[in-house]
Order: sequence, then structure tokens, then C-alpha cells
Amino acid sequence: MAPEPVCYPRVKNVGLRGITVADTKVSFIDGTQGILIYRGYRIEDLARHSTYEEVAHLLIHGHLPTAAELEAFERRLRTARAVPAEVLESLRLRPATATAMDVLQGAVAFLADHDPDLGGSDPQEVRAQAERLTARLPGVVAAWARIRAGEPVPEPRDDLGHAAHFLHQLTGRVPDPEAARLFDVCLLLHADHTFNASTFAAREVASTRAHLYAAVGAAIGALSGELHGGANTRVMAMLREIGTVDRVEAYVTARLNAGDRVMGMGHAVYKTLDPRARILKEMALGLAERTSDRHWLDIAERVCEVTQREFRARKGAEIYPNVDFYSAPVYHQLGIDPDLFTPVFALGRVAGWCAHVIEEKFAEAQDKPALYRPKAEYVGEYCGPQGCVYEPIEARGRGA
Repeated sequence: MAPEPVCYPRVKNVGLRGITVADTKVSFIDGTQGILIYRGYRIEDLARHSTYEEVAHLLIHGHLPTAAELEAFERRLRTARAVPAEVLESLRLRPATATAMDVLQGAVAFLADHDPDLGGSDPQEVRAQAERLTARLPGVVAAWARIRAGEPVPEPRDDLGHAAHFLHQLTGRVPDPEAARLFDVCLLLHADHTFNASTFAAREVASTRAHLYAAVGAAIGALSGELHGGANTRVMAMLREIGTVDRVEAYVTARLNAGDRVMGMGHAVYKTLDPRARILKEMALGLAERTSDRHWLDIAERVCEVTQREFRARKGAEIYPNVDFYSAPVYHQLGIDPDLFTPVFALGRVAGWCAHVIEEKFAEAQDKPALYRPKAEYVGEYCGPQGCVYEPIEARGRGA
């Protein structure tokens, strides 16, 4: 007779939280102090003085560019920004009901077919791939938005910066300089955030020696999950559901009474205000003043106020808005559809993903493992070293 199966006690799953898996020079977070650094530079200084192109160069190439390097980098991005005709045709074949993140992930695989350096393993060849992908991803998102709406896709231009060009491709209109600068800062703020789920996905795939497009495609897949991406879309849905400032109190208390989260409030890493949220709040205020439309911002600020008050009263703890809380009204006022908020996040983050893939492929540490291979604790049936006794199907009963 076969021995009774034995189940081992379940090991608590912490999802690798707090487990150091690699060194990085790309970015750093101090969640207690509310500090975010890209390659040594504070996010506040970069947002105030830099551009997305300059930050992308910093992340991909490892240093802030000289004037000549930045000019050459911007020129390479502009030269590469046109989406190949075959990729555009593949977008036209997708149903209009397809989710934007699925479309973006699929397009990345198609873009790999059009990169002349795809088979290259030299660091400069991989950096060239990173530049092309960073340049083309905005065109993919904008083209999909136009195609599904039955509108023509504007021809690419070489007289607009990275952020302005995306807004032009999306809306068919050249944005005013202030709107272009606001969106530029949004991209910059989202460019990297250490080993979050999508970045780890990219690095894990890169550790197999897969090419950069495969690694970024995996990152996009990770970002499509609701536990990682999409929070600012849900923030906008929350603001619309509330509708008016006078309904905030009832909404927030009902959510908390039910044990639910208030979207955009709280962060897994920051124990104080997310530094990106502080900058985005200032941007949202500036946009509201410029457009004389404070409707969504007023609702958001009241949500923040009531949530913080209730948390202090119920839990004796502080809670702060995260980057998604204020990016939602900013993106909305820039004319971006809510279901494109997460793909737009990816347009900023792609430079960081690429930087991590490059670091993973060409890490200086000699003791770094060639391949991520974590261990799992088996908690299934165990009938001894010989395994469970196999019974023929006719001996197992009819069951259900």
C-alpha cells in the first residue's frame, strides 16, 4: 500500500521583497527620506534643469552628455523615430478592442525585426538598440491611438523634441512649448525606479542572454498587471466616479470602511512623500492655473486630505500620495486618454529598462551569476524518495 501523501508546511511568500539580487549603478531610492537618484543625480535637479533626452542619455550611456553629445544623441533619436511601415500595418490588424499594453508588447517584438544591430552583443550595439527602441516606442503608442479611432497617423517630423513629437503624433497638433515641457518632465520622472517588477522582469530575461527587445517586451508584460501598472488610470476613474468635491468624504470613508484602498495613496517603498508626486503636484497646479480648470485637481486634493485625515484617525499612521495620484490629472489635461496612461508610463520607463538590460548584460561584478535562478520551496504531495505510486486510470474511480 502506498504511504499517505505528506504536505510540507507552506513557506511565507514575500515576493522577493527586501531581497538583494544584484548591484546597480542606474538608480537609488531612499524610501524613508523620499529620495530618488538617477546615476547620482537627484530627481528634483533633473526635473528642474534637464530634459528627457538628456536623462535618457544619462541612463543608457552612463553619464550626462556634453553639448555635442546631446546634439548627436537627439539627432539619432529623431532619425530613428519613424515606425516601420510593417509595424504600422500590424497595428491596423489588431482589433480596436485590444488593450493598449498588449498592443505595445506585441509591437516591441515586431520592432526587433527592424533593428540592424539585433544580433550584436557589443555594448555599443546594444546601446544603439536602446536608442532606437526609445525613439520608436512613442510613435507606436500614438499610432495605435489614432488607428483605433479611425484617424490618420501623422507623418513623423524632425523639428520637434521627443515629448513634443509624441503629443503631435497623438493629437495631430503641435503642442505649445509649455505643454511639451510638462510632458517632457513627466517622461523624465518615470524614466527609472530601481528594481520594480517590470525592471526585474527585464533583467531576468536579459540574464538568459536574450536580446534587448525580448527583455523590454517582458517588462511591458509585467507592467500590464494591475499590481504594478495602471494605477494612474484607476486614479482617473476614481476622480470621475466621485465627480464633485462634495462627494469625496462619503467616497473615501466608504472605501476605507470596506477595507479597500484609495487609489494613488501610499507606496510600497516610500514611507514619506514620493518626490515625483511633489513635482507632479506643482505641475498639476500650474496646468490648472493656465487652463482655469481646477475641477479634477480640486477633487484630487480633497481625496488626499480626507484619506490622510482618516488614516491618522484609524491607524495612527501617515499616508502620502504617490506618483500616480497627480500624474492622472496632468495626463488628462494634456489630452491623453486614461487607457493610454500606462503605455505613456512605458514611454518614459523604456530608457531605464534599457539601462538595466545593458547593466545586466555587461555587469562589472565578476561574481554575478550568469542567470537568475531562484529556488522554490515545494509544498505539494510527497510520498517518500520513490515518489507516489502511480495508479492506472481505471483504478482511480469515476470521480466528477
